[in-house]
Amino acid sequence: MSSEALAPWAVRPSASRGRLHPEPGGDARSPFQRDRDRIIHAAAFRRLQYKTQVFVFHEGDYFRTRLTHSIEVAQIARSIARRLRLDEDLAEALALAHDLGHPPFGHAGEEALDAQMRPYGGFDHNAQSLKVVTQLETRYAAFDGLNLTWETLEGLAKHNGPLRRPSPYIVEYDRRHPLELTTHASAEAQVAAISDDIAYNNHDLDDGVRARLFTLEEAATLPLIGDCFEEAQAHHPGMARDRLGSETVRRVINRMVQDVVDEAGRRIEALGARSADDIRAAAGPVVTFSARMQEANQAIRDFLFERMYRHWRVNRQIQKSKRVSQLLFQLLHGGPQMLPDEWRRRAGEPGSAACAQLVCDYIAGMTDRYALEEHKRLTDPNVPG
Repeated sequence: MSSEALAPWAVRPSASRGRLHPEPGGDARSPFQRDRDRIIHAAAFRRLQYKTQVFVFHEGDYFRTRLTHSIEVAQIARSIARRLRLDEDLAEALALAHDLGHPPFGHAGEEALDAQMRPYGGFDHNAQSLKVVTQLETRYAAFDGLNLTWETLEGLAKHNGPLRRPSPYIVEYDRRHPLELTTHASAEAQVAAISDDIAYNNHDLDDGVRARLFTLEEAATLPLIGDCFEEAQAHHPGMARDRLGSETVRRVINRMVQDVVDEAGRRIEALGARSADDIRAAAGPVVTFSARMQEANQAIRDFLFERMYRHWRVNRQIQKSKRVSQLLFQLLHGGPQMLPDEWRRRAGEPGSAACAQLVCDYIAGMTDRYALEEHKRLTDPNVPG
């Protein structure tokens, strides 16, 4: 979308606050298009292919991974941003980058690392995403990280709303362009965040049915899902069950997207927004569900927690995954001499805070598959190191 077609409250590429390390333009891409492309080419993005969403990679080829989830979030974000006349490229970049800091084994891996890192400040995958794009990626000769624009870093920092404390990973930026803790992020960042919620719940519904943790009819007892289920049946009587499930989920996503567009339009009009900073300074988020859709979305989340995330099969995998993550941390923190050379040289003293942080970064960057293989190498005498 050209700058002329953007809404007054959209972030304008021409008004970007720039990058920490200035770079020449060099091509026809906007700053946010370049951010998106750098994210896609990042090693951390490729590793999302083998990182858990709910099911570990070996449980089936058709279940979502962090990579497919991120792509689905980006598709929804572009759709919403386009309809709200926002910068689609910024929304897409944020959608693609929001899970770069996730460790292996999904939330089970995050909980395990957080527990091990508690004496050293804990672990949070959102903060780790910022660390990935500002420090840990090493693709470029002139700087560490991806040297993304201030607007993309702001959106990642405020993925869940205003900040409670400054981010240590953009402190250098803060000296030039302070990041207000109490304000919200741009409308584009809010679009990426709500798209994450939409994609997450809907693809977990789809995966839960595929995994036979619950039936489509059981999910259809929920009001929104039930309406879409009946509508799909009415329009396509006798449809095959797999298609009926996909058609139901597609309709749920469409209704959620339409609700967000309508509610955002109402809130922006009531705010009288005339600039991107007006969106940031608003008392609450402007890109969100209506009260009725929030209630429906919460019902879906509650259903998934009860029937999927707490299912005994999932709980078994969670506990095994946690033990793998915990043992990897304990072994490497106490024995950093077992780390690969490029990590060992920077590890510091065994058991130290610096060593803990480096080991945490090492494990957080692993895929499920690599973590399981590393666990074998470190614990099974029959497996070569």
